[in-house]
Amino acid sequence: MNLRRELGSGTASADCSTKPARSRIALFTVAAWIGVVVALGAAELKPQTIEAFDRYVRITEARMQTELDGQSPFLWVDRLSDDDRDEAYAELRAGEVVIDRLETRDGDEEIKIPDGKIHHWIGTVLIPGVTLEQTMALVQDYDRYAEIYSPDVRQSRLLGRDGSRFRVYLQLFKKKVVTVVLNTEYDAEFVRLDDQRAYVPSYTTRIVEVEHPDTPDEREKPEGRDRGFMWRFYNYCSYEERADDTYTQCESITLTRGIPFFLNVFIRPFVNGIPKDSLTFTLEAARRHLTTSAL
Repeated sequence: MNLRRELGSGTASADCSTKPARSRIALFTVAAWIGVVVALGAAELKPQTIEAFDRYVRITEARMQTELDGQSPFLWVDRLSDDDRDEAYAELRAGEVVIDRLETRDGDEEIKIPDGKIHHWIGTVLIPGVTLEQTMALVQDYDRYAEIYSPDVRQSRLLGRDGSRFRVYLQLFKKKVVTVVLNTEYDAEFVRLDDQRAYVPSYTTRIVEVEHPDTPDEREKPEGRDRGFMWRFYNYCSYEERADDTYTQCESITLTRGIPFFLNVFIRPFVNGIPKDSLTFTLEAARRHLTTSAL
């Protein structure tokens, strides 16, 4: 009995001794989050950042042109090594999104982005029993994007069309601890390469962050002077029909704010996670909607 009391007493004493430590950790966490919030409101898109991004895009698009011209395989999965390609196709047939990070270099040189960061991803999904025509109909149905891609897209509408060129408005939503709402506009072009293949590049022409969304104080922040979650978003989608199935591949290049070293551990999960999560969600939603519609 005495032994039990001593153990109990010792445990209580240990719990008491850890309370100040836990309080210090809690205070540190709160202080760190305050620092994150302050930092996230202090980004500005600078001319040198845009110049470096444009250089990155030019070199990347030069590589893409070789795929459109037939100098290299049209789909990324077909450019993988034999073992990796077999694994990727197995995952695609199982209904998974195959996604990977890319990096464009100028020869052996890294393309540095001063005061910014590029997120370059490529993702592929197999849509079984769905033709290229059916897929193109979905992609062009911009007025229904808020329904098809909810909750990531809150509002959507077609602003105008000139033949194969479309102007589109989307209000984007993402919550990853912090909430981000963006008003975005795009130019998209639909290029039919042949009976089985199509290519759709789209470029943001306007991105502004919405402050205090869904309140009487809702307003747009100045363009390029916000928390920097997305300053540019260029998306290049390739579609190929094979035996009444359609492979959908999207390669996205997103420009965001740079991440200060001292806040790297706090900001990186949000800034880095949004582009990958958005691409994965978009491909999964398209597959789900098309396969359901085809039933």
